[in-house]
Amino acid sequence: MKSLLLGALLSATAGMALAADKYTLDSSHSQVVFSYNHLGFSTTYGMFSGFEGEIMFDAENPEASSVSVSMPTKSMFTGWEQREAHFMSDDFFGATDEDVITFTSTGIEVTGDNTAKITGDLTMNDVTKSVVLDATLNQAGDNPMAGKPWLGFDATTTLLRSDFNVGKFAPNVSDEVEVQISLEAGAAE
Repeated sequence: MKSLLLGALLSATAGMALAADKYTLDSSHSQVVFSYNHLGFSTTYGMFSGFEGEIMFDAENPEASSVSVSMPTKSMFTGWEQREAHFMSDDFFGATDEDVITFTSTGIEVTGDNTAKITGDLTMNDVTKSVVLDATLNQAGDNPMAGKPWLGFDATTTLLRSDFNVGKFAPNVSDEVEVQISLEAGAAE
């Protein structure tokens, strides 16, 4: 009886896994832009690039979808080399060439026709915290240039630098960091 139930469960699980289509992130059209307040005088911006990752997208049941993404910590760009060097120093990340920032979804709650809250584990600076992304599916369809199915998403969240041990100079330099994500992914080969 147990083996019959286990077989049925495995068959059902395998069928569910096949319902999602695999998409690979397009690193040339994917970015994370962040901003923070500098001493109350300005809003300073930066970005990360160099994404790798995949989306398992289930159009019929979006809550069964998933996403996993990674990017090199040293891919940060702020437009000023001295700031980037300071962020990579022991004052903040203490980053090496091997350090990566990762996000792996743990749940998706559909909130509208093309919106969802994506909960996941964000690992940065050797700290993992659960974060929620407010996500929008911009478009799903064929990419005329690539000639295959394509997805585009935007998402936002707010992080506390101190949660990831990069909170030096807070509160003078804001602990809160606004994050905007825009990414594209194409059907996997």
